[in-house]
Amino acid sequence: MKTGWTARWVKGTAVSAVAAVTSYWIWTSGREWASDVTVANQDALLAGSLELLLAGLAGVASMPLLLWAGMRVTKERGNHLLVMFGAMAWLFVGGHVVETRVGAAGTALFLALFAVLGGLLAGVRMPSE
Repeated sequence: MKTGWTARWVKGTAVSAVAAVTSYWIWTSGREWASDVTVANQDALLAGSLELLLAGLAGVASMPLLLWAGMRVTKERGNHLLVMFGAMAWLFVGGHVVETRVGAAGTALFLALFAVLGGLLAGVRMPSE
């Protein structure tokens, strides 16, 4: 299905916004889980470390999957740049938002900027085979 650049940008922005919120939720939920394990096992060395690692991996690895799946659901193809660069940008944006706890307004701003970046990346269409 061929759509115009504007429709593709809107779809990319919406998909990126949903993916950012979902990945953020996965990452922060995992960090809370790790924190609970640490509190429950205060005497154990490195308690919660494995959970913290898994939380980070899940928060980062979910982004390219969510971007790809979201664009496929909207029937857009040729999203290689969105998936690759969106995943790389999420390492920095998501890492900053989750690991430094920037507050509610800062989180909303960074997630909105990520959504706009995703929309711009979605506007660049790779030739499909």
